[in-house]
Amino acid sequence: MFGVYRVFVLLVFVSQLCNGFYLPGSYMHTYSDGDSIFAKVNSLTSIETELPFGYYSLPYCEPLEGIKKSAENLGELLMGDQIDNSAYRFRMRTNESLFLCTTSPLNEHEVKLLKQRTRELYQVNMILDNLPALRFAKQNGVTIQWTGYPVGYSPPNSNDDYIINHLKFKVLVHEYEGNVMEVIGTGEEGMGVISEADKKKALGYEIVGFEVVPCSVKYDPVKMTKLHMYDSVPSVNCPLELDKAQIIKEHERITFTYEVEFVKSETRWPSRWDAYLKMEGARVHWFSILNSLMVIFFLAGIVFVIFLRTVRRDLTKYEELDKEAQAQMNEELSGWKLVVGDVFREPEMSKLLCIMVGDGVRITGMAVVTIVFAALGFMSPASRGMLLTGMIVLYLFLGIAAGYAGVRLWRTVKGTSEGWRSLSWSIACFFPGIAFVILTVLNFLLWSSNSTGAIPISLYFELLALWFCISVPLTLFGGFLGTRAEAISFPVRTNQIPREIPERKYPSWLLVLGAGTLPFGTLFIELFFIFSSIWLGRFYYVFGFLLIVLLLLVVVCAEVSVVLTYMHLCVEDWRWWWKAFYASGSVALYVFAYSINYLVFDLQSLSGPVSAMLYIGYSLLMAIAIMLATGTIGFLTSFYFVHYLFSSVKID
Repeated sequence: MFGVYRVFVLLVFVSQLCNGFYLPGSYMHTYSDGDSIFAKVNSLTSIETELPFGYYSLPYCEPLEGIKKSAENLGELLMGDQIDNSAYRFRMRTNESLFLCTTSPLNEHEVKLLKQRTRELYQVNMILDNLPALRFAKQNGVTIQWTGYPVGYSPPNSNDDYIINHLKFKVLVHEYEGNVMEVIGTGEEGMGVISEADKKKALGYEIVGFEVVPCSVKYDPVKMTKLHMYDSVPSVNCPLELDKAQIIKEHERITFTYEVEFVKSETRWPSRWDAYLKMEGARVHWFSILNSLMVIFFLAGIVFVIFLRTVRRDLTKYEELDKEAQAQMNEELSGWKLVVGDVFREPEMSKLLCIMVGDGVRITGMAVVTIVFAALGFMSPASRGMLLTGMIVLYLFLGIAAGYAGVRLWRTVKGTSEGWRSLSWSIACFFPGIAFVILTVLNFLLWSSNSTGAIPISLYFELLALWFCISVPLTLFGGFLGTRAEAISFPVRTNQIPREIPERKYPSWLLVLGAGTLPFGTLFIELFFIFSSIWLGRFYYVFGFLLIVLLLLVVVCAEVSVVLTYMHLCVEDWRWWWKAFYASGSVALYVFAYSINYLVFDLQSLSGPVSAMLYIGYSLLMAIAIMLATGTIGFLTSFYFVHYLFSSVKID
């Protein structure tokens, strides 16, 4: 019991450590009084459609120097982020209320677009010093925080729509306490070092918070057209009466204004993301996951202990007999000992198995390394797109592991290296080919909707170049290493004539598919939070928990596959190869079924067939990746178990 307690304490400690160690992900920038700071705008997003659109696809005010796109990494492009400069200018510690612009009279197309974006609950995502704008809203008496603000709003029991055209910003700043040497600068602008001589000049303020209150205010367009951008205007209170709000209709001229207030804060720069990483139901999140992990851990542990005792007793009893008694025992008893001449017989579609195992090794390695780095804080929400970029880079370079694992298994099954080049090419093309087909279909849907989520043609060629120039050569090199590695020799000979498999009362595949429920039990709570972060626009940050879930999933997949393999061998079913793979890989079926359940019951606001097809397409791609990873874990564990089991038996 004391050992159980120590394991529990260790798990809690690791989760706290992994969750608490956090690297901000960008460099600190200090500002002096009066310094100009320009906000940036990201794509418009909605939890109803999941189709991002460019900020300037709507009639918003453009900056004086024109629209300029910010540098984007590979992950940001694939996620549909399109970060542009904006006309919103702030001056450090200067509270002011300013005029931006008055639009031309709205035409029919602009009115239709504004109304559509409003009713589909699109949000404007604004960024200041790498911090997203944070909005607080009351819902059923509870304060809820959101990133961004709505394009507009539609009052209940009304056919009219109103646009958000006045923004009240609150910028939280912390007084910078200079040291002899400090690193400053943003990730985009580079970094510099402050020396003692420049200390007085460098003393200033850090931006630690960015909040917005959206309003709809009706202005007199005749009066407002006489103003120029950044002219001062009187501060306004957000009107509650609809007749004082700016309606969306044809020939209306919309005036955009904003006001900003700078407030001193005790929050320090390294802690400024804490406000964004607070999740609703945090207590439930922590205790539910720990409870689930512990239950699954002990259940799998008990099964594994019982199983080890059974096999050990079986082996001990068999070894204690002399050769004559062993021969008599083999004739009288049934069980795994009777398939000794068939257990290592080549499986059906052995090439496909080698391909899937090779790709599974690569996906598993990518997942483990990515989550470890994320748990250590190297892929924080401040570094947009870094998580996806890191995963792609790891997948490309882990081609060497995929080629090695696939070709070495091929040599083991076939007894020769002949055909390893064809196998390596297949490994390099298998999962990327599936992903290419799914993403191309989804991309056509995004293109037809004019969404910024569509992958540009140029990026397609870049991804193909990365795959062909990095992934393929490394996979071939890994395959070459696999041909030079020491072959895995089987401990027993394979008979020429296959042994007949006894009939069973129920199909063996039923047991294999049911085995996926145990690995799924380690995942389903965490899946809810992951899906919420992807589809509801929330930040996912508990990578410490995710790392523990991943490690536990590996253990459970290995145990489940080994137990199922042993059960099949005990009923003289020597066709264990594919069943060992799918015993743990079948968890992907439950993950995909859960994603459909989440779509039906938790994403009820998702509207339109395009949005549903996007969701199903991405969920299918995720399920295939999970099947390859978990199936590979189960298969490799079962392979080494069967190899160890039959090498422990005395065979003439």
